[in-house]
This record gives sequence, structure tokens and C-alpha cells, in this order.
Amino acid sequence: MSDQSAGVALEVEGLVKQFPGVTALDDVGLSLRENEVLGLVGENGAGKSTLMKVLAGIYQPDAGTIRLRGRIVRPQNVRQAVGYGIAMVFQEQSLLPNIGVAENVFLGNEDQFIRFGVIDWSAMHEAARRQLAKVELDLDPRTYTAELGFAQRQLVELAKAMTIEDRTRENPIILLDEPTSVLAQGEIDLLFAQVRRLKARAAFIFVSHRLDEVLALSDRILVMKDAEVVAERDPAATTAEELYRLMVGRERHAEYYRESEQVPYDPERVILGVTDLGVDGAYQDVGFEVHAGEVVALCGVVGSGREAVCRTLAGALPPDHGTVTLEGRQLRFASPRDAVAHGVAYVPMERRVEGVVPYLTIAENITLPDLRPVSRLGVLNLHRENRLGREWIRRLSIRATGPRTNAVNLSGGNQQKVVLAKWLACQPRVLVLDHPTRGLDVGAKEDVYALVREVSRQGVGVVLTSDTLEEAIGLSHTVLVMKDGQIVHRFDGRTSKPRQVDIVSHML
Repeated sequence: MSDQSAGVALEVEGLVKQFPGVTALDDVGLSLRENEVLGLVGENGAGKSTLMKVLAGIYQPDAGTIRLRGRIVRPQNVRQAVGYGIAMVFQEQSLLPNIGVAENVFLGNEDQFIRFGVIDWSAMHEAARRQLAKVELDLDPRTYTAELGFAQRQLVELAKAMTIEDRTRENPIILLDEPTSVLAQGEIDLLFAQVRRLKARAAFIFVSHRLDEVLALSDRILVMKDAEVVAERDPAATTAEELYRLMVGRERHAEYYRESEQVPYDPERVILGVTDLGVDGAYQDVGFEVHAGEVVALCGVVGSGREAVCRTLAGALPPDHGTVTLEGRQLRFASPRDAVAHGVAYVPMERRVEGVVPYLTIAENITLPDLRPVSRLGVLNLHRENRLGREWIRRLSIRATGPRTNAVNLSGGNQQKVVLAKWLACQPRVLVLDHPTRGLDVGAKEDVYALVREVSRQGVGVVLTSDTLEEAIGLSHTVLVMKDGQIVHRFDGRTSKPRQVDIVSHML
């Protein structure tokens, strides 16, 4: 190893990765030093997640070299990458829902617990408890993963990656791909504390769209744009605004949430009415109205019931009591299909599980809920379908070569745009947005904000839950605060927007 590369844990040179119609990595190079947190930022489609998956052995590069402490490696799968000391915490969780937490933590590495062909479950469960303790997750390791909330599953994902600490002689390399996107602030603080603890004998690559987090945690920051690394910055000598300019090539919009474009809603026309709605164990006695053109934000901590309310409105979680009315007509949705048929569209929190069909094209995903505009007498018109796909690619700035690109080949943020296009194409009367900008970069978020303003002007009622109070306040006419499954306060933002501190005082 040369003097120049001494102290370097990982080097990448000339990395290229192509998918049909998409160049995801184009001559990418970087170095990761020992005991360093390297921040990686860029717009959706810039190549960040693809780079991480190449390093983790999920994808194989078309060209380029990966050196691990001076030795050329080319992991062919995840197990081989782990053998090299590289583990990944995935943005889209990799846990299997129908097995226990302990089985997920040690999936693929059960050999250490096998004696004479039989798994020692007690030993596995005890080892899993030790791993869960690293992330301070007090959980029975025998619990089925399907029973956990999203934030709990993300912490299990982190504990799974951290098992590499006990299985490698050299300092491990841990890849964090959007690990904070579903965590509350306390859980984020815990994650960052663990990363700082492990830095003594590990190196990290940290991908996040939250630029303030990257600045707070990273020792160096690399910026990716259009499948290339375009800049390196010292966190102590840069700002979120500068990173934004490097990522998107333009200044942040003067009014990020387009508040000047917010138009008054029609107080005389109630689109959606909710009365005494409840789901046992999730929320109870919830009541509110959504008027034509009104954006209503539901705010609360994890477990407050806001996401469950959204799923009830979308027909995915039937209520145990209460009523829902749509333009004065009482309804009880038996399924999401029922809700869609009555004009209620739902953009879910977990886009890959409930949002897109990955191996269908962009155009096919968009037309999937309603084929009538692109068919005649039961025969699909591909020309019409492609035209509709191209229209939404243009309107939402979806980064793809065309409407026949498979959704699986898109970045997470562009997949989210396809989900939005799918439901907006149905011209809904009510649009339920469950964390619609989760995992999106700042540029993609601005596109979503513009869409919210557009559908509001068209008289669509919008129900919104958001990752940040800033976003909820900026986009909404009305803020409803939920705590312990109930609405505890209502802020009317038509005259003046509430302050974050005022909302928090009712949340906690």
C-alpha cells in the first residue's frame, strides 16, 4: 500500500453501473478513511443507493475497482461482502416479516448456533438480546418482525448490521442508507451515539437527504450529481445551502413550501367529514372536516394514531366505530379499492410495499388503478398509455428515459413520484398523503410541494402527515395535533401559521 493510501479503509476507482436505459454510476471514485464517517448526499437518481448496493454485494459493477485496505475485492453477494467486513443498513428494510427478530438479526449466519444439525434457539435469542442492547431496543427477540412498528424495525435493521462488529478481525465498514428516515428524534440521537461509539473501530458511509444530519455526523461530505461525485466538502466549512446548490445546481426556492401560492379553501363545501372515528388500540373519538381545497395536516409523535387515521380513510384499516362522509354521503370502505372507487386516493408511507409494482413500467404503474382512459372495449391502447406516462414524467420531473422504464430501475424518490402520478391521474376528490416526502431529496420535495398547491387550487381535499413540523406547517391550512390516539388541538393557519413550539407543547 502506498503512503498516500495509508489509513484508507476503502477505495473506489472508475466505478460504472448501468441498468436498461439508465446510467446509475459513471466513473465514480471515492476513498473512505479508517475511523471516519463519510457523508454522501445528492438528489434522487444521483447514484447514492446504487453505489452503496455495489459495495454491499447486491449489485455487481460493469467496470471499476474496489480496494479494501489496498486489496482488490469484488463482492458477489451480501454474504461475501459481510465476509469482507462490509454491512449495510437499508433504506427499504430487508427484514422478513414472518420470522422472529433473532432469526432476522442472524439470517444467513446461523452456523454459530448449530450443534449436531440442530439450532440452539436459547443461544441465538441470548445473542440477539446483546445485539438489540447495542441500540437500546428492549424487545423480546422471539417477537415476529411483522408485529413491530416501522421505527422498531429500523432499529432491528441497525442491530443486524452491527453484528459484523463481532464477526470481523479488521475494522468493519458499515453503510447507512437513509437510516433515519422513519425514526423519531430520540431514536436518531441514539443512532448517532452508536455511530460515534463505533467509530473507534469502524468506518461509515452515511447517506441521508436531511442535510443538517449529514453536517452534524460526518467528518467529510461527498456530493453526487448525475451519477458522478462532483464535490467534496468539510462539514465545518460548508452549509446546507451550499450542499443544496451543489446537488441541484440551483438556489433553494425563496419560499420553499410555496406559501404565497396557498389559496383559501371553500369553507362552505365539506368534502370529507369524520365523526367519532376509532380503531381499538390505535385511536379513538377522532372528528374533523376537510373542505374543498383545504390541506389538513395531522401532527403527533410516533404512536399518536395519525398514520392509522390515514389508513382508515384509505380503506386499509376498517374503523371499529364512527362514521366517514364524503360530500355528505356516509361511507364505510371495506378495502382500498372501495376508497379509490369513491374518489379517495392514498399515497402510502412504505412505497415499495404498497406503492409501486417494481417490475411494471412507469406507464403501467400509473394506469394500474384505472385502465378506462387508456383502453377501449376492453383493449389496452399502448399509445395512450405511453402518452399518459410521458405527461406525468414531465409534470413530476421523473428521472427516467421514458414511460416503458421499469419502476424497479428508478431511485426511491422517483418511485415515490410514480406513486403520486398514479393517484393524481385518477383525479381524486380526497388525497391522503402519508409521509409523501420521506426519503426524497430537497429538489424532489419542491416538486411535491408544487403538486400539493396545484391539487388544492383544483378543489381537492388533502390530508397530510409529515416527517417534519416545518413541512406540515408550511403546506397546510389547518393543523390537527394528535396525542395518545386523540385530537387534542386544532390550529387554523388561514390568518397566521402556528409555531413549531406551539404544536410541540400539545404533542408531548
